[in-house]
Amino acid sequence: MISLQDVRAAATRIAPHVRRTPTVAVTQALHPATGAELWLKLECLQASGSFKARGAMNRLLATDTAALAQGIVTASGGNHGVATARAGRIAGVATTVFVPESTSPLKRMKLAEWGADLRIVGKFWDEADIVARAFAAERRAAYFHPFADPLVVAGQGTVALEIVEDLPDVSLFLIAIGGGGLAAGIATVLRALAPNARIVGIEPSGSPTLHACLAAGHVVTLERVTTTVPTMACGRTDERVYGILRDTLDDIVLIEDSDMMDAAKWLWFEMGLAADPSGAAAVAALRSGAITPRPGERVCGLVCGAGTEGLA
Repeated sequence: MISLQDVRAAATRIAPHVRRTPTVAVTQALHPATGAELWLKLECLQASGSFKARGAMNRLLATDTAALAQGIVTASGGNHGVATARAGRIAGVATTVFVPESTSPLKRMKLAEWGADLRIVGKFWDEADIVARAFAAERRAAYFHPFADPLVVAGQGTVALEIVEDLPDVSLFLIAIGGGGLAAGIATVLRALAPNARIVGIEPSGSPTLHACLAAGHVVTLERVTTTVPTMACGRTDERVYGILRDTLDDIVLIEDSDMMDAAKWLWFEMGLAADPSGAAAVAALRSGAITPRPGERVCGLVCGAGTEGLA
């Protein structure tokens, strides 16, 4: 689907339009998330509020302007929609974003602020995606898929280039998984530049998309999606994304929605970081015991999206 060269090209392409976010050590915590050395990559400080700005900008900048003439369409649980709306504003073209009913009021507000034509369809992302694809085909608009697009995946992978540069000796990487595009991009980079590191994906127990695929040995469609975290709710991944993660992930663990909500509150209390539940997934996996670092492991987790869930 993508190569290390694709990710490096994306990094050069998007550099003027995204932030190089910090990687910070978690120290002096009143209630440590783990006994291991822990670092957090703060994509919650990224332009638009999440790592999704990287993939959306790479898709935009690598697309011929003529292909954008009829506008941009996407379906999103929230973060990708905001990033795509921002890309559309930068390009000066109309952007239509389909979201499920579960998308948070904060994400809806941000979409409106960026000027997106917001359409609310279905309970989960997969339902919104079906309608969005049909709408894009009818309008002949460019469809920015949140994970089944090599340009988007390559853009997300630029996160890993920065992590490896900041922390070349990290031995355990923790990555939240919705559709799997972020994990596929990061894993492609890490297997090339940090081949001995462990890569562990994290999914909600109410949307174990990749977990189910790996157990079956092929891509499957979940019978039910019950997670309340819209940015991690996905009933079926892409064949190419699955192929990358099948060959690169060391493990996938499942956590509860309540674990992520508690971790979001922890991030606010301990770090002063406003993270959405998906952004708190790495910390949640550590605090819940779903992941136990091995002795001496240096751990890096992504805080992949901003939100206000941890402020209460």
